[in-house]
Amino acid sequence: MHDQDGPGARERWQPETLAVHAGLEPDRETGAVAPPIYQTSTFAQDGVGRPRGGWEYARTGNPTRSRLERAVAELEGAAHGLAFASGSAATATVAQLLLPGEELVVSDDVYGGTFRYFERVLRPMGVAARYVDLSADPAASLAAACTARTRMVWVETPSNPLLKLIDLQAVVRGLETRVGARGERPILVVDNTFATPLAQRPIELGADVVVHSATKYLAGHSDVVSGVVATSRDDLAERLAFLQNAAGAVPGPFDCFLVLRGLRTLPLRVERHAANAARVAAALAGRPDVAQVRYPGLSSGPHAHPQAALAARQMRYAGGMVSFAPAPAGGRTAEERARRFAERTRIFALAESLGGVESLVEVPAAMTHAASAGSALEVPAELIRLSVGVEHADDLVADVLQALDAA
Repeated sequence: MHDQDGPGARERWQPETLAVHAGLEPDRETGAVAPPIYQTSTFAQDGVGRPRGGWEYARTGNPTRSRLERAVAELEGAAHGLAFASGSAATATVAQLLLPGEELVVSDDVYGGTFRYFERVLRPMGVAARYVDLSADPAASLAAACTARTRMVWVETPSNPLLKLIDLQAVVRGLETRVGARGERPILVVDNTFATPLAQRPIELGADVVVHSATKYLAGHSDVVSGVVATSRDDLAERLAFLQNAAGAVPGPFDCFLVLRGLRTLPLRVERHAANAARVAAALAGRPDVAQVRYPGLSSGPHAHPQAALAARQMRYAGGMVSFAPAPAGGRTAEERARRFAERTRIFALAESLGGVESLVEVPAAMTHAASAGSALEVPAELIRLSVGVEHADDLVADVLQALDAA
């Protein structure tokens, strides 16, 4: 990994400080506090086979991308970071660590695009995915699901869209002595998109690989599509870097700059997202026409999250995502009310994606998770997913309540 502006000793820096400074050291040549964007596809070499500073071709490496990769590694407490053109590209690259005939165990509530890739790309290539509920007793579930062909365990926590939580330390313990494909312990991959490194650092808990759709909270402004991977395993980093270069699904320099810029305000945004989400979740929980509310920060009442204690132990923030289901009312079914709600909000925009400063609403079964229809991972048709933004909490609560009244 190229390092033209060495990060220095940061072992004692808090995540909030790292978010501002990781990968964002002043430019060595000019002192520019905002580093330049190296908008170039190739680099002049000092001689045949002698690239200057190791830079030769932008698919292989670019100084702007290198800054992002270092920043992600530092934020996740990892040794290596890699950036990709999208979260899906990051997922696909990590999945290429599997070979035909091998298996992966997947937590049973994941992003619809992840499920689609595992089922419609990997499975036809001879890699079987087994979906398991890891939220209750991870060790027992892994003991029942893993076989001698298991190469990887893929976990989302909090999950998308049901907001299940998985005890990562329990998963690590459940895999410690397990022997899978190639006579090795299965690789533990954690999708940390919903939590962000400000709320949860899976590598410190024992994960091998962390993936993010950087499109979401890391970039934070709904203006770029990007993905990132972090790992402290040198062997996996070497293979992933080879695949990154060979497949070429890398982000452009300006995209990397946008994610880096987003990281500067990540601590402020994550704190505000979580505070606003807690307000919205509490308001929903107080409505008699709401059948279910799922938010990791709800620790009491009839809608208390079943793993609120785990959220308090494993996460610094409960996150900015809230899922809920309306009850039938006014002669309308729960599904009809869900769709009417999503079409009647005024601040929450009806759109896919999440993690931007603006609030978004969607009905996953008909939108982001349509690919799982008819499968064991099918999402309830009446479920609504909210990405709670950083607007004023009073306005967001008022918007949710008026939309419920109209539904």
